[in-house]
Amino acid sequence: MKPIALIAALLALGCASAAAAQNAGQIASVRNGANCPRCNLFQADLANLELKNKNLAGARLRQADFSAAIMNRTRFTGGDLRDVNAYGAVLTGASFAHADLTNASFVGAYLQGANFAGARLAGVNFSGAEMDRAIGLTQGQLNQACGDGSTALPRGLSLPRCR
Repeated sequence: MKPIALIAALLALGCASAAAAQNAGQIASVRNGANCPRCNLFQADLANLELKNKNLAGARLRQADFSAAIMNRTRFTGGDLRDVNAYGAVLTGASFAHADLTNASFVGAYLQGANFAGARLAGVNFSGAEMDRAIGLTQGQLNQACGDGSTALPRGLSLPRCR
C-alpha cells in the first residue's frame, strides 16, 4: 500500500471509531426533550436539564453527567449507566430496573420511588441520597454500594460506609 493511501485509511479508521464512541445527534435530541431508547448517549452532558417522563430504556449512558438534572419518571431500564454522575439529581420514580450502574455517583440525589429491581450497584456511591421509598432494592445489591450517615434507605436495609 502506498504511504498516502495508508495514511488515508488510518485516518478513516480513526474517524469511524470516534463516531462509534457517541452519537452527537442522539445526544442533542435527548437534550431537546426527545425519547431515545437504545440510543448511544456515551458521555452525554445532561446536567441541569429537566427531562421528565423520558424513555431512555436500554440506552448507553456510560459516563454521562446528570448533575442537578430533573429526570422524574424517566426509564433507564436495562441501560448502561456505568460511571454516571448524578450528583444532586432528582430522579423520583425513575426506573433503573436491570440497569448496570457500576461505579455511578448518586451523591445527594433524590431517588424516592425509583425502581432498582435487578440493577447492578457495584461501587455506586449513594452518600446523602434520599431513597427511603425506593423500590426493588435488596441487601445484596446494597452490600456492593456505599453511602454515609445521611443516606436515607428503605426500612431494614443498610449500606457500607464509603471510604
